[in-house]
Amino acid sequence: MDRRVRAAGAGAATQRETIAMATYAFLGLGVMGGPMAGHLAKQGHDVTVWNRTAAKAEAWAKEHGGKAAPSARAAAEGAEAVFMCLGNDDDVRSVVYGEDGALAGLSDGALLVDHTTASADLARELDEACRKAGRGFLDAPVSGGQAGAVNGVLTIMVGGETAAFSKAEPGMQAYGRTITHMGPAGAGQLAKMVNQICIAGLVQALSEAVNFAQKAGLDTDKVLATISKGAAQSWQMENRWKTMAENKFDFGFAVDWMRKDLGICLEEAKRNGAPLPVTALVDQFYRQVQMKGGNRFDTSSLIVNLRDPG
Repeated sequence: MDRRVRAAGAGAATQRETIAMATYAFLGLGVMGGPMAGHLAKQGHDVTVWNRTAAKAEAWAKEHGGKAAPSARAAAEGAEAVFMCLGNDDDVRSVVYGEDGALAGLSDGALLVDHTTASADLARELDEACRKAGRGFLDAPVSGGQAGAVNGVLTIMVGGETAAFSKAEPGMQAYGRTITHMGPAGAGQLAKMVNQICIAGLVQALSEAVNFAQKAGLDTDKVLATISKGAAQSWQMENRWKTMAENKFDFGFAVDWMRKDLGICLEEAKRNGAPLPVTALVDQFYRQVQMKGGNRFDTSSLIVNLRDPG
């Protein structure tokens, strides 16, 4: 049975392609993974899920019509591709390796696709482990936040072999709007680091701009609505300036996770010799937000440091 699904990239609303139903597993049903797995099920794929909290997997299966597995290994058994969206390097290792791990359940020729934002070193390690076991691997971190996952419009940066990418891409089209093969294993994670470096600087600059406009007594709505149509425009400006001005910070990616990501960027920069002075500074600004109790605030909360420098 075939399904019609959206093609990734520009013109997605009008460009379509036919793909066959597939058998997939999805490991990790957090604010990103749950909706991503849901889109796979909505496209008609056979989806088995696993989550550390079994009740969450069972609730997902009840809502989406898939199956909940008792272990990562059980979820992976019989799947053509196993997608993961977890927290950090250690989380990924704990789910992939071991007697009950996903790698033990992968069939010959099956793929392991890691959507976790993790280190490039981990990606290369998993690629080697999968090769030795006769399985494929892709590192495929995503950008777009919770809203992107819910709406199925994530940007996905992929590292790994071309053949593996071609095999996994139809599944990723269920929740990805832009899906790009960046190069060999680790390239996806490196591209995501570039993404986070850009975001860090943009959010700090936007925080300073919004705070400056307010301190200057300007009509902030009018100013930001105007400059967002010019050279200062960015996704952060379009989507976050209003909530920043209103002191609302519950719109997605948390400060704790951003600091984890920036730590990965800074460690990689030590290895490749790329100076990251602004990123290092913004990382410390996020630390200040944490010290004010804003661990779960979204990343636009940098403005609280300007309003309360203490």
